[in-house]
Amino acid sequence: MRDFVITADSNCDLLEEYIKENNIGIIPHYYDMNGITYGDEVNLTPRDFYNQMRQGKMPTTMASNPAVIQSTFQNYLDQNLDILHISFSSALSGGCSNVVTGAEELLEEYPEAKIFVVDTLNASMGEGMAVMKAVQLKKEGKTIHEIVRWLEDHKMEFCVRFTVDDLGHLHRGGRISKTTAIVGSMINIKPILHIDNEGHLVPLSTTRGRKKSLSTICNDMIESMGKYRDEHDTICIAHGDSLEDAEYLANLIKDKLPHKQVIINYISPSIGSHSGPGAIGLCFMGEKR
Repeated sequence: MRDFVITADSNCDLLEEYIKENNIGIIPHYYDMNGITYGDEVNLTPRDFYNQMRQGKMPTTMASNPAVIQSTFQNYLDQNLDILHISFSSALSGGCSNVVTGAEELLEEYPEAKIFVVDTLNASMGEGMAVMKAVQLKKEGKTIHEIVRWLEDHKMEFCVRFTVDDLGHLHRGGRISKTTAIVGSMINIKPILHIDNEGHLVPLSTTRGRKKSLSTICNDMIESMGKYRDEHDTICIAHGDSLEDAEYLANLIKDKLPHKQVIINYISPSIGSHSGPGAIGLCFMGEKR
């Protein structure tokens, strides 16, 4: 049985030390700021990125580069490693399609190899949690086929709740109308969004005030957990350079679910370009999205 490597997109928002410790291959998604394309060796720090957005700079994003996918995967195949790629939602980016196409082309050249692509239909640490589960199962001795089967059977149980601080970014991304953004900002409306079963980021509800939005996504998470509520698993919080609010949310969670581990990390720029500074994503295992 050939050994295999687990790969993912930069949008998985996993901690850098976790990625290095577990030898996870990362396929970058790109963003452009001030005419400079970032994503490979050159990157802004998250704080610099979000500060530039606060100053009015508007980045644009690009999916993964087919040439980078090919070279990354070919390097693993030349080491006689099979590949399990865990992908950002195909409903939000062309990156998953790029990986599938690259894998099909390489398998013609390496017919003895296996490349599996799991479309998580998820984003940020919702994708990242699927990667973490795959790493856990590999350490337990599961085969690549068993891990793929588990992920496909359970990927709808990786749940995301999301709230933003600035409605203007949702309007710019086509999520809400200009009128809704203006009026909502005037009366301090904070939207609650989630990743649905088709992998889209869609509105779930609204509330008023920042602290209320954070308590709302915490309570909604607990209601959605079902059988996972008593599990000693991990909850992830991703933030758009809003660490104080992320820690506030983490404390809410720890008060209600003290047996859970909570991980906090930045929202990657290729997602943060659309959600903006102050966005908060809450990712957890639940019975329904």
